[in-house]
Amino acid sequence: MTVRPTLVAVAAALLAVALPGCGPRAVEVSTGESRPAESSIDFTNNLSQAVNVYVRPASGSEVFLRQVGARSTESIPVRGISAGSSVTLRAAPVDGSTSYSREGVTLGRGVAWRVP
Repeated sequence: MTVRPTLVAVAAALLAVALPGCGPRAVEVSTGESRPAESSIDFTNNLSQAVNVYVRPASGSEVFLRQVGARSTESIPVRGISAGSSVTLRAAPVDGSTSYSREGVTLGRGVAWRVP
């Protein structure tokens, strides 16, 4: 069986075009454009243990914001809830011993809250 030179040339050309497409490709992955938070909570934890900080809008479920270490202060951004919304703030020590809450808080920049 003999192979025609034209067939060999066509096969070689197809391989030359197809093989580079099989190599690794650079891919950039992102979560989209990050918008700055409209509101934040300036939270002071005066306890001797870390606390988990939550926010609950008037109509909706509670959202975990951040864990704040013992005897520390952090500015916590609040994303996904509009500034001016009335919310309930809750701080729960990691040992589950008790819970601190503050109702009727109007969200904005730098809402101050400290526990205990």
